[in-house]
Amino acid sequence: MSRFPQVFTAAAADIDELGHVNNAVWVAWIQRLAIAHWEAVAPPEHRAAYIWVVTRHEIDYRGNVGVGEQVTGETWVPEPPRGARFDRHVRFVGGDGAVKVQAVTTWALLDRATGRLLRVRDEVAAPFLD
Repeated sequence: MSRFPQVFTAAAADIDELGHVNNAVWVAWIQRLAIAHWEAVAPPEHRAAYIWVVTRHEIDYRGNVGVGEQVTGETWVPEPPRGARFDRHVRFVGGDGAVKVQAVTTWALLDRATGRLLRVRDEVAAPFLD
């Protein structure tokens, strides 16, 4: 499986009243990481023709991250798609090596022009599966 990393730094605006990254920010980072992976790996004709939408997030919060701290997000797609959907795995690891957040998110493929749900063809999935 092709793993894709990206570094995130917690800004003051990301911190909630408990002094750590807010849950909504983690969801936004998951989406940013997934989009960056798509844009880095998918060929231009696929990026022009298709768009993805999240249908489910399952997130486990395992540790806290404060302002100025960095985490490395990593995402991968371990299994072939099922119809129009596939599961994307995500993990954020802090500078201390501890997993802070991990998630499995389900994404569905849409035709960019019509917004209609599409079956994920092998050539669309292949760059993500190794």
